[in-house]
Amino acid sequence: MFLFIRWLLNADLRKMNQREIKALISLLDDEDHEVSQHVEGKILSLGGNVIPFLETEWEESFNPIVQRKIEELIHELQLSIMIERLQSWKNGGALDLLEGMWIISTYHYPDLSMEKLRTTIEQLYYDIWIQFQEEMNAVDQIKRINSIFFGVMNFAANTKNFHSPSNSMINVVLESRRGNPITLCVIYLLIARKLGMPVYGVNLPNLFVLTYKNDKTQFYINVFNRGIIFSKTDIDHYIAQLNIKSKEIFYQPCTNLEIVQRVLRNLILSYEKTSEQEKIKEIEKILKSTLDDMPDL
Repeated sequence: MFLFIRWLLNADLRKMNQREIKALISLLDDEDHEVSQHVEGKILSLGGNVIPFLETEWEESFNPIVQRKIEELIHELQLSIMIERLQSWKNGGALDLLEGMWIISTYHYPDLSMEKLRTTIEQLYYDIWIQFQEEMNAVDQIKRINSIFFGVMNFAANTKNFHSPSNSMINVVLESRRGNPITLCVIYLLIARKLGMPVYGVNLPNLFVLTYKNDKTQFYINVFNRGIIFSKTDIDHYIAQLNIKSKEIFYQPCTNLEIVQRVLRNLILSYEKTSEQEKIKEIEKILKSTLDDMPDL
């Protein structure tokens, strides 16, 4: 029996059949704590491909201790997958903002479909495009988007549950039509970009906004306040009221990576409000995997 256990702990997932994986998982409640710890480590080393086997064993198990351990292992494996995806997205240039937001949402919704999100955004874009006129000037174009986005589509600020973690999950915001400044901005931005508009995110302290910027024109859009348009002077006044030193990043477009980092920082704040220390540590770990040196906002 000891030799079989040792073989299981050294085996490769690709060389293990379902019965052998089942046997490995059954050792999670071994009376020998050292054995069960080695088993947990071995299962984690097998990577995400072992998750379906764990889920099957959870369903078939009547042992609450084993079920709890399986849940913890699945969560840890899914967290590793999320971090790997985010690092791959970052290393690939962080080109697709929707993909970055999807990865964040998989923290709560690991089975979330990226294609379903893309289809939802496509539909929102189409519903605005059919009422959009490219010959309008920039301000009128934004006003047209506002009338549909906040009117017909009924997107709005989630002021009742501002600090809820759900506000940072783009799938939830797309469904509820309620969100925090940055997630509402992301959805608005994705639609505007598909319309061919030079709209970008801007990292203000305590608030995330958008800017319309090309060679001739630049103004700002507060999506959290129903798309109100404002100027650089308004930002000057805002910064002065906060009594902080002005920085160039408060006026200029930020990158997709910086947007995703800001969303992760918001998640940390959300979990701090509910004192969920374990989740705080996990999101901090995810955030750290994206960039080591982050500016303070």
